[in-house]
Amino acid sequence: MTRKFQLYIIPTPIGNIRDITLRAIEILKEVDFIACEDTRVTQKLLNHYDINTKCISYHKYNERERVDFLIRELENNKSIALVSDAGTPMICDPGAVLTEELAKRGIAFTSLPGACAVTTFLSQVPRKTEEFIFIGFMPRSENQITDIIKKYAGMNVVFYDSPERILKTLSIIKKCRKNAQVSLGRELSKLYEEVKTGSVSEILSYFQNGIKGEIVCMISAEENSEDTDLDYKIELLKSKGFKDKDIAVIISTLFNQNKNDVYKKVLNM
Repeated sequence: MTRKFQLYIIPTPIGNIRDITLRAIEILKEVDFIACEDTRVTQKLLNHYDINTKCISYHKYNERERVDFLIRELENNKSIALVSDAGTPMICDPGAVLTEELAKRGIAFTSLPGACAVTTFLSQVPRKTEEFIFIGFMPRSENQITDIIKKYAGMNVVFYDSPERILKTLSIIKKCRKNAQVSLGRELSKLYEEVKTGSVSEILSYFQNGIKGEIVCMISAEENSEDTDLDYKIELLKSKGFKDKDIAVIISTLFNQNKNDVYKKVLNM
């Protein structure tokens, strides 16, 4: 094949090793080297497809120090494939530092379509709206989780979480929105793949004895989220020290709300 680009961002399987495109295999064979998170993980994939291209490490701990080396190689007309351990680079994986620098220098690069846990999961989950927000890994603290749930009550919120933390996260979601609908996927594309949808209480009950595997989760949008959204705005302004009357003026002005109605709600909170 004739290459048009010097850097290729290539998705790799999220579970089933056969979930890789023919074009990805072709490019991995032809580039000068492959930048990957963990050379041991990537080597297993390469061995399976009889790919002998050299690998170098490129992960979140050495991302910045590797950029200069990669840029020099590209400027010397070398071709590079960027991969992560699983899925698409830069979706909660390294790559942003490199691509930002390439854009500044006008060096062309491209990304191949392929495996991604978010899209694989969403294609199996019933939702009333296509709109969603992806926040990456859910933060650890209860306050941060609560803030996200309230802030995005009117949207489908998609996130990653670890098997060690997901039950705690679900418990916090239940505390904030006891009737929340949740979808949870684990081990996508693997032998024990499982996708469950139900109330947060039902999901907690189903996995009460623990859960294994890589996890993607979605909190469904709240159908009548206007009140929740207004409550969040009021709480946020209160936390910043604004007086009740000022809060009513700010919200009514910025969000076309009735000032008297907002003020009454402020007083009742």
